[in-house]
Amino acid sequence: MKSRFAPSPTGYLHIGGARTALFAWLWAKKNNSKFVLRIEDTDRERSTQDSVDAILEGMDWLGLNYDEGPIFQSKRIDRYNEVISDLLSHGKAYYCDCSIERLEEMRETLIAIGEKPKYDGCCRKKYLKKGVIRFLNPDLGAVSFNDYVKGQIEISNSELDDLIIARSDGSPTYNLTVVVDDHDMKIECVIRGDDHINNTPKQINLYEALDWSTPKFAHVPMILGSDGSRLSKRHGALNLLSYRDKGFLPKALLNYIVRLGWSHGDQEIFSIDDMIKLFELKNINNSPASFNQEKLEWINQSYIKTTGIEELVDNLKWHLNQLSINLSNGPDINEVVESLRERSKSLVDMAQSCVMFYNDFEDFELGQASKVFNLESKLILDDLYLQLKILEDWNAENIHSVINNICEIRGVGFGKVGQPFRLALSGDGKAGSIDISAYFVGKKRTISRLKMAIEWINNLDS
Repeated sequence: MKSRFAPSPTGYLHIGGARTALFAWLWAKKNNSKFVLRIEDTDRERSTQDSVDAILEGMDWLGLNYDEGPIFQSKRIDRYNEVISDLLSHGKAYYCDCSIERLEEMRETLIAIGEKPKYDGCCRKKYLKKGVIRFLNPDLGAVSFNDYVKGQIEISNSELDDLIIARSDGSPTYNLTVVVDDHDMKIECVIRGDDHINNTPKQINLYEALDWSTPKFAHVPMILGSDGSRLSKRHGALNLLSYRDKGFLPKALLNYIVRLGWSHGDQEIFSIDDMIKLFELKNINNSPASFNQEKLEWINQSYIKTTGIEELVDNLKWHLNQLSINLSNGPDINEVVESLRERSKSLVDMAQSCVMFYNDFEDFELGQASKVFNLESKLILDDLYLQLKILEDWNAENIHSVINNICEIRGVGFGKVGQPFRLALSGDGKAGSIDISAYFVGKKRTISRLKMAIEWINNLDS
């Protein structure tokens, strides 16, 4: 038993594709089966290496490991030609040389009289030797199958086309290759978007013509935007890796997309083990799901707060690298992350909060410095510089005591001390708890930055 994910590398992997991959992966895990990754790259004009790379990188980032693959259709052309020749030799396929103009005229005529547009079979008995190759679809009877999501479906053969299985240049088409691949790869269950459901009866007829057993099917409804329209970039239909770039944890994204059309009671947070244990195709909703950016962000924050520190740091390192942060040039990153996780909305936020602990800066953000640094705050910075310079045991508690002491001596609130101190430490005023921040910045850097802030004010005064 196997399931598969078979993206076409004509674009990047997006949320809908990732959800299909996840459902197929969960089905395989649930059934102690194998998961196959197949790249359907027979569209030579539109397939790109960049798209292939993005698919593979996206699958790797999500942790959707595959047991077989990636298998490229472009490497299996000889096998498709073998099947096409077999269909031709047994009178189950034929050449067609109808022009595009004739096909378009026929289509318009059928639409005008209220009939479903389909090929009229005029080349069936011509016994041609070139052109496109069409499958000889049965005229009588019906195709019936039970879909895990859609239920029982039956389509009359009279409504189906003699579909093209090879183009005039000899290249095989999707409907032929998918049948051959799913048969050869022993795919037990085909899980895919419901935009493919119209192809399924035609493919079932191909299975029967080749005397092959038919797999089971589960056609998953599409994902809509929050306004009910087709999901687009403004809703979040982005390259999957953009979610990594925006600071989402892969398991948080998996948790979110598994709930797009599937549920288990009112439960919102699922571990990977939970998903595998509880996932059932029959529990996929038949209605389209709606993408909700706020809910995704909420789930991501929940994961940031609860994910094991080593896993969290492993995912954060990609973002730290983007900011050229050298972890050997500062405090223990595990301690830093533990202190930041409660207030970080994303890994991007967390990485940006880390910068001040590892990277020095040459100047202060002018807008903030102009507001905060003045003669009054200089007195406070002088106090901080003098008292922290002689502080022997450098920890957050002792730093906090120094700040409280200055507040008492100067008769000011904590904010009067904290605001200029925060700007002196960070360069832009963006820092969390000031005593913890100073602890992670370290004594040497803290003293140096306080001195730099005092000199900034002195230069302003002069």
